[in-house]
Amino acid sequence: MTIPAPETKYVADWRVACDGGVGALGHPRVYLSIPHERGWIECPYCDARFVNEEFRGKVA
Repeated sequence: MTIPAPETKYVADWRVACDGGVGALGHPRVYLSIPHERGWIECPYCDARFVNEEFRGKVA
């Protein structure tokens, strides 16, 4: 059994919210600030990666 890779979401904002996206089966909503020097951040609950549009194609 393989574990699916965490989801990557490209966003225009530097501050994002994540709730797991599956209603009652998600997780508490958290607000995350994307560091300007790195361009991405991962949700501490579901590992979804949020990448600012300015860093599209620059993040491995």
